[in-house]
Amino acid sequence: MFDAVEIPYWLALIGAILALVAVLDRMLMPSARWYMRRRFNRAIEKLNDRLQLRIQPFKLTRRKVMIDRLLHDPKVVEAVNAHAAEEGIPLDVATEMAKTYATEIVPSFSAFAYFGFAIRLSRWISQSLFRVRVGFMDDDSLARVDPEATVIFIMNHRSNMDYVLVTYLASERSALSYAVGEWARVWPLQQVIKSMGGYFIRRRSRNQMYRRVLARYVQMATEGGVSQAIFPEGGLSLDGKPKEAKLGLLSYILDGFNLESPRDVVFIPVGLNYDRVLEDRVLTRVDPEGRRTFKFRGDVFFSFVMKQTWLRMTRRFYRFGYACVSFGRPISLKDFVRENDGAEISQIIETLACA
Repeated sequence: MFDAVEIPYWLALIGAILALVAVLDRMLMPSARWYMRRRFNRAIEKLNDRLQLRIQPFKLTRRKVMIDRLLHDPKVVEAVNAHAAEEGIPLDVATEMAKTYATEIVPSFSAFAYFGFAIRLSRWISQSLFRVRVGFMDDDSLARVDPEATVIFIMNHRSNMDYVLVTYLASERSALSYAVGEWARVWPLQQVIKSMGGYFIRRRSRNQMYRRVLARYVQMATEGGVSQAIFPEGGLSLDGKPKEAKLGLLSYILDGFNLESPRDVVFIPVGLNYDRVLEDRVLTRVDPEGRRTFKFRGDVFFSFVMKQTWLRMTRRFYRFGYACVSFGRPISLKDFVRENDGAEISQIIETLACA
């Protein structure tokens, strides 16, 4: 019973390492996390002093917490119960489906990635590919926007450069959150987009539970003061002309709007135009009837990047002309509703288009 027990050196070493890890986790890691969180909060405070529109706590909430909040939202719970009853499936199965949707939608915003990496990269890409110009911009009207308001940039969609260009030009005002289509759900682009605050949407989904989860996330983000950028067209313009607006995301925002809420919603129309878009050859190959048959292809993208890099290295690279961005006058949703009692979404869209 009291005989000596011999164990190999490698097993003793593993045991010692595990014991050290346990000590660090219980004693040192909480202090280290507190220290890093304190430094992070100070960095955010300094950043907010520089920005016109502060980064709201909602945007900085941990992703897991946001997913739990979304899944326990009364309207989402109601949609899950309705879906389980309609499809005749167990409630647990419907709940797991809703969790999948929430995990897919909710971003994991990183202020360090956005302001430390994305802004510099977007500036470099924009100025490398285009001669960037700002057209109309009413600085006085933009400066008068309530810093606590939720700002929604409403933009036409000419190119996938729109994301990069507006991120760069709006970097001194706020951090934008984009709705991105399923085409971008590829590694590692998906992880980068989520860290930038973007969220993915299934544009063609008719699943009512999915649409409810998406609607509640958009409404919670709007209530939380998250600055957003929306392309009402829902896809790239094939001929450069604005297409008929799809009202999905805008309807979610307006349905969740409360005139008595202390936080206003302010729409800022944005117009983008280019001498030449990067996707011109892809867009001209679309079915003549207008069906969008193109998809993101990694090999085509990589080939394009390598070709442009080679042209730059051999001093034969020419930029793609001018890229011009204009910012319209802000439109307060509270003021619009008060002045146009009973206004419909189509009226708001028309007002934004004329702004």
